[in-house]
Amino acid sequence: MRTLIWSNAFTRSFKGWMRKRPDLNSDIAEALRLLLVNPFAPQLETHKLKGKLSGSWACSASYDLRILFDFVKAEKDKDDDILLLAIGTHDEVY
Repeated sequence: MRTLIWSNAFTRSFKGWMRKRPDLNSDIAEALRLLLVNPFAPQLETHKLKGKLSGSWACSASYDLRILFDFVKAEKDKDDDILLLAIGTHDEVY
């Protein structure tokens, strides 16, 4: 099973969002759960990024809340782990 790896930047922005918008807690938790189970679930709208963020991926946690992440190699014969990079609005993370 894959693992979510929280970067320091993601942890800081996550805590900020929890202070500003505690009502989004369940949306974020559901998005993270889906990332573990199936990072390409239709409701996440996962897409590869271009430009300066090329190689990274993004998904939707709510209407205007995005999670940026990378797939990182795990052990042999195991799904890739997910390195969480940032969370924020479209304008904040892109």
